[in-house]
Amino acid sequence: MDLTEAYRECERITWSQARNFAYGIRLLPHEKRRGLAVIYAFARRIDDIGDGTLPGQQADMPAEQKIADLEAARQAVLDLDGANLNGASLDDPVLLALADVKRNFPVPMEAFGELIDGCVADVRGTRYETFEDLHHYCRCVAGSIGRLSLGIFGTSHDPQEAADLADSLGVALQLTNILRDIREDHQNGRVYLPAEDLVKFDVDLDAPNASQFTRLMEFEAERARDWYATGWRLLPMLDRRSAACTGAMAGIYRQLLERIAAQPGAVLNSRVSLSTGEKAMVAARALAGRIR
Repeated sequence: MDLTEAYRECERITWSQARNFAYGIRLLPHEKRRGLAVIYAFARRIDDIGDGTLPGQQADMPAEQKIADLEAARQAVLDLDGANLNGASLDDPVLLALADVKRNFPVPMEAFGELIDGCVADVRGTRYETFEDLHHYCRCVAGSIGRLSLGIFGTSHDPQEAADLADSLGVALQLTNILRDIREDHQNGRVYLPAEDLVKFDVDLDAPNASQFTRLMEFEAERARDWYATGWRLLPMLDRRSAACTGAMAGIYRQLLERIAAQPGAVLNSRVSLSTGEKAMVAARALAGRIR
């Protein structure tokens, strides 16, 4: 398999599975668009291993095997060598393309290790007592993606400040995901909301009281808004197309957060989402520089 085919496969994965991120990624120029598609494709693989949904993976795979497979993915990143991929990697389009991305962009590949740490926590069924605990998890599974993406975007500003802001924007997106997926996660035995918050608002997710649940969701939504407000400060540090990409991806989730905040109880009945038209409109506004 050559690099062209490898990149094409990563783009296929991204366009077929990145239901929200694809709107932003398509706004990038060719090289950055391909690079970010590769980042997404490998991150998607890691998520799928943890969720037990990787093609060919057994649905009832034991947790120990999932963790072993996640550790194998960690080792694959550590073994990446843009000049000399081993024979096995040459047959893996995602790893082949990822090695090329490593050669051509200053992507912090160690951030994939943090994503894997978060997925291991998911497999183990980790729960979070405080927001500080949850914040660490959000940094692992979403802040890491922000920092990886920044390696593709580049910035002419202070790299550490930009990385911190990318991390904050990732946290905002993950908090939005958590609020959207409360029902599904709870059905799967996962609770991400901090235990201290559930106690504070006297919410039992097995039988939530409507008014108490609404107050909890208002509290969590306001917390997420604060993280968005911090993360938006990244956009002026990026070139126009990278800012548009980031604004589109974050803008879709920000609009989703407001939809959830307007009808908190809806997340207990179904998966709240935006329509294709609404997502496209957010992307158009981002390209015009009107997302903040």
